[in-house]
Amino acid sequence: MKFPKTYTLKEISEIIDADFVGDDAFPVLGMNEIHVVEEGDIVFVDHPKYYDKALQSKATVVLINKEVECPEGKALLVSDDPFRDFNKLTRYFKPFETAASSIADSAQIGEGTIVQPNVFIGNHVKIGKNCVIHPNVTIYDGCLLGDNVIIHAGTVLGADAFYYKNRPEGFDRLLSGGNVVIGDNVDIGAGCTIDRGVTGSTTIKEGAKLDNQIQVGHDTVIGKKCLIASHVGIAGCCVIEDEVTLWGQVGITSGATIGKKAVILAQSGISKSLEGGKTYFGYPAEEAREKLKQIASIKKIPEILKKLKKI
Repeated sequence: MKFPKTYTLKEISEIIDADFVGDDAFPVLGMNEIHVVEEGDIVFVDHPKYYDKALQSKATVVLINKEVECPEGKALLVSDDPFRDFNKLTRYFKPFETAASSIADSAQIGEGTIVQPNVFIGNHVKIGKNCVIHPNVTIYDGCLLGDNVIIHAGTVLGADAFYYKNRPEGFDRLLSGGNVVIGDNVDIGAGCTIDRGVTGSTTIKEGAKLDNQIQVGHDTVIGKKCLIASHVGIAGCCVIEDEVTLWGQVGITSGATIGKKAVILAQSGISKSLEGGKTYFGYPAEEAREKLKQIASIKKIPEILKKLKKI
């Protein structure tokens, strides 16, 4: 998330009432999660296990719960609760806007686009040319759709990320200030849910085709010409590279990368990143031929045990 202007370190510290280490006028350009952070951004960290990762990231400002040695060229915001204060910044720069109508006045809808009855289009949404938005689709604030996009009935674009901090009094939600970006010539089936990014974008690139009832988590990127069958669940922060095929009921863990032109067979579970250009199956998913050989070998175990008993 980029700020509308450059802020100083001192100005940001005053917004969240935190101490800081660095020059008062140190420039701050935005805020992001660790996996999408850029130079000029704030990143937050609240566990010693991840201090080094945050301090050595591209972020130039680290919102942290302990004053530590600050790397050269960077600054610190020192807070007793970085998670809470990251939420404060999201509220400040991306406050919730109520809806005054089913299609916001600030929404932009391209020439030739058809919007069927009972569609909700939120504030600052942009929809390209020659799209078809079927009944009961919900498009939350700030989402961007390209040209020739088809969204089938009941799909939701831009709901909050499933991201919580476990506190003694209950789960504390990390606010979502990002959006969903849909490329040209994308089809999304009925009843799909595409969550917005926490600070960045959940992205489905040009030519991807999604079946019905698919869940895509926050900040995930789906590449060009991907084919995804129904009941697939993709967790947050995944990268699905170009021309990947995911068959029905595939589940993918958070942060995994699926390489270009990989094929994942139905009901497979992905617990780690996988190379492209191969076909995978099972849980944990492995190359399909190897996995099928393993299954065939398991079926032979009773016969082998019978033979051993006769010896």
